[in-house]
Amino acid sequence: MKQITLVGAGPGDPELLTIKALRVLQAADVVLFDELVSREILETIGPGPTAISVGKRAGRPSWAQGDINDLMIRLTKEGWRVVRLKSGDPSVFGRSGEEISALAAAGIDVKVVPGITTASALAASLNVSLTHRDCAQSLRFVTAHGAKGMLPPHLDWAGLSDQATTLIVYMGGRTGGELAARLMAHGRSGSTPVAVVEDVSRDGQNTIVGRLNDLSALLSRRRGGGPVTIVIGEVLKGLLASHHSIEAGAQVQKEAQG
Repeated sequence: MKQITLVGAGPGDPELLTIKALRVLQAADVVLFDELVSREILETIGPGPTAISVGKRAGRPSWAQGDINDLMIRLTKEGWRVVRLKSGDPSVFGRSGEEISALAAAGIDVKVVPGITTASALAASLNVSLTHRDCAQSLRFVTAHGAKGMLPPHLDWAGLSDQATTLIVYMGGRTGGELAARLMAHGRSGSTPVAVVEDVSRDGQNTIVGRLNDLSALLSRRRGGGPVTIVIGEVLKGLLASHHSIEAGAQVQKEAQG
């Protein structure tokens, strides 16, 4: 049976690529990579495989999922060693389920190499734990980007609004403000700490800290068009306090100089 491998590239830092992922990539003939796979990851693979972008990004020219499926099937049946390279972990908002189903229907065996998901790299970069015995007994991953570019229609707002739950919001750059409003309407406190993190783990990582009721304003302060991940929860209390302390110190220094 023909075989293809789905590989998680991790969040962007090439040093977070797993040893197994690198070995599989360097043995490939063709690598079909997503829009969010970093240039540094592609450079780490080296010149051996042919790398083909099959990126999908909101508001930009994109490959249709069906066309990506067809290309994977065709190349694999032609006998090439094909790797489908996805940002983060393929099993977390990577549409790997659709691709696995299409490949299986075509009689192609699928192997999956997991990657470090953005949430894990984000927590490490902020020196926070996403769960905490005292204030966060559950953790939920949610996408803020549905099939039509809006919030998914069937989110569990009551569960997401639980104050003892840490939320990791993937793809929330466009709809984060609406998400915050819905959470507060369902009882989540507007004073809940939040962090907006752009380009997680990459050299240009940008972190903006504030509170849930200011999320729209925080999102407007992004520096560029990089992928955005939002953390919402009490586990960020220490980070928020540290941020306010730094801001207060900077203001005192500015007034003294003025």
